[in-house]
Amino acid sequence: MKIVVIGGTGLIGSQVVSGLKALGHEAVAASPNTGVNTLTGEGLSDVLGGAEAVIDVANSPSFEADAALDFFRTSGTNLLAAEQIAGVAHHVALSVVGTDRLQSSGYFRAKLAQEELIKASPTPWTILRSTQFFPFVAGIIQSGSAGDEVHLSSAMVQPVAAEDVVEALIELVLAAPLNDTVEIAGPQAIRMDAFAQEYLTAQEDLRKIVAEPDGLYFGSVIDDRSLTPGPDARIGATTLEDWLRSAISAD
Repeated sequence: MKIVVIGGTGLIGSQVVSGLKALGHEAVAASPNTGVNTLTGEGLSDVLGGAEAVIDVANSPSFEADAALDFFRTSGTNLLAAEQIAGVAHHVALSVVGTDRLQSSGYFRAKLAQEELIKASPTPWTILRSTQFFPFVAGIIQSGSAGDEVHLSSAMVQPVAAEDVVEALIELVLAAPLNDTVEIAGPQAIRMDAFAQEYLTAQEDLRKIVAEPDGLYFGSVIDDRSLTPGPDARIGATTLEDWLRSAISAD
């Protein structure tokens, strides 16, 4: 099967490409540095020729509301139109758990707009909503840093390993389209401030975590349901402890 991976040179996309190739499929990494630009349409018709499925894991380079909305609307419109012309039979997209619950955030409004484009397209589809990847904790800490303190929400999160998300994307693209949204999360729920503290402790970083019940996440106040999955979510195998051990040893 020929499968085109949009955003195929990034963290998730490159692993998806490698995994599909290991299974004997023709996986093609598509991104601006391979001559495929979903914002302009450049290279789309060529790369989609003969493709049976597409996995879209591309993300907006900006989290600012207008920029993110423009990215997902333009990219999604161009990609889905090109897929129809090429006869692609399955569109798989990566999204975020809680997207519909965080509409006070411009970024998540943009993600929901992307999902709505997919659902309105005649191309059969599957959307995988993922919780935050473990390494994203570094960005969360940076966003809340103020001197020697880190101010973060105390709401629950359920982070997941990138490798587990990759495995789920591969499984979904090789199956029949669901025309539905599924979720994936890690095996453990933890407060965001505690997640950050575990990471800082493992890094021997002495900054103080300050838990804030009304702390913001991408401009939105969150609660214990905002970023956690529903009861039918797929659960990844990698624990926080597993990831911390591998992350520290990699350093």
